[in-house]
Amino acid sequence: MSVERKCFVGLAILLAAVGLSACGEKPTVYKQGVYQGKTDSAPWSNDQFKGDKAAWEKAIKTRNQDQNEYSRLTPAKGS
Repeated sequence: MSVERKCFVGLAILLAAVGLSACGEKPTVYKQGVYQGKTDSAPWSNDQFKGDKAAWEKAIKTRNQDQNEYSRLTPAKGS
């Protein structure tokens, strides 16, 4: 066998081994009925709102109102 043929066969075996190693089964995060991930916290439990749900709700309502095109285009009362 020539050196070139030996290199080609060796490379083919190496590529086949690498290709087949990717065919393994991966572990699943989800088991039937049980969530294995990080638990969620309340959206108002952060440094900005410090657990104050009412302040968070007020901020959400204000943000939503600021995004309302209808209220932004109508003149303010008393103007």
